[in-house]
Amino acid sequence: MRANALKQWWEDYGGNAIVSQPLETTSNLYKFGSNFYNFIQRFYPALHLFYFHFLEIASFHRNKKNIIGAGPWLKEIKDFNPKLVLSVHAHLNHGYLDLLRDELGDFFKFVIYCGELADSNGFSRHWVNPGADYFLGPFDETCKAARLRNMPLHKTLTVGPLLRKAFYRKPGEDFKSITFNKYKIFSDVPIFLLGTGANGVNRHLDILNSLIDYHENFQVIALCGANLKIFTKIQEMSKNLKFNVIPLKTIGDKEMTLFLKEAKFLFARPGAGTTTEALICGTPMIFDISRGIMPQEFNNLNFWKLNSSKIICLKKPKNILKSLSKPIPKIKIKTTSSPKVLLDHLELLCS
Repeated sequence: MRANALKQWWEDYGGNAIVSQPLETTSNLYKFGSNFYNFIQRFYPALHLFYFHFLEIASFHRNKKNIIGAGPWLKEIKDFNPKLVLSVHAHLNHGYLDLLRDELGDFFKFVIYCGELADSNGFSRHWVNPGADYFLGPFDETCKAARLRNMPLHKTLTVGPLLRKAFYRKPGEDFKSITFNKYKIFSDVPIFLLGTGANGVNRHLDILNSLIDYHENFQVIALCGANLKIFTKIQEMSKNLKFNVIPLKTIGDKEMTLFLKEAKFLFARPGAGTTTEALICGTPMIFDISRGIMPQEFNNLNFWKLNSSKIICLKKPKNILKSLSKPIPKIKIKTTSSPKVLLDHLELLCS
């Protein structure tokens, strides 16, 4: 998500960019590792505690000599001939950087943009490489975590969140009217927003069953993403519910921004992307920590704890009614009309 967002912004600045995913495209072994991560996230988040620390120790991509199948990827990058390579993944910042320098020499800058919000035991050591030209983070807490892991002070910079374009703008009333009519959303009824991670992770059915016993006026937008199974089940389930339920597949950034700004709260796992979007939109959050917390999710929960007097986490979604009887906390992060600090810094590095 961050890579594609940056590509769009960079092209608006008049530059050229490509998105490259070596972990998903260069080796079946690496692809299996990514798919296994997705499997854990969907079904057994607590198991990632072991998988995360295994990857921290194993360091599969820390030594360039151990990297598999990099030849075609290196050719792709060499043909593009970049002045700047920006990594948004923890496992691309060591061995892959060394391979690029062997291939391209010193004619490019290598920048790490880490989307983690704060520090915890789930902040990967692989994010940090003092040999990179810069470490950039959305918040001061991110850069502080990098410095604690020996990233030089003069190479760290807080540049703000990196999100898709719509999150930096206020949705217009015409767009709101068209969107609400399109999905049959009532403009005068409070919205409960149920979020889904990139891998289709959610507990929508449990939440909807619990809300049957909630007797206030409300409606639910259930974001299902690529989880077509849940989408279909909610469509069938909605026929027998007394409140309005709108299940949606993958939506665009404009609609996501609108729903976050209109919602009374967002119920979702504490992933970095989802949490950052809620922060930018000022959306109150109830965190889904059912089936355990992944190590990286502690980073984002810690950011919330540092910046809010209260945090609501549910181990059992069926207990959501208890949370609706009291104020739901939110954090609103001030932002500009674009990730200007980040883009200006990258442009300076390219000059």
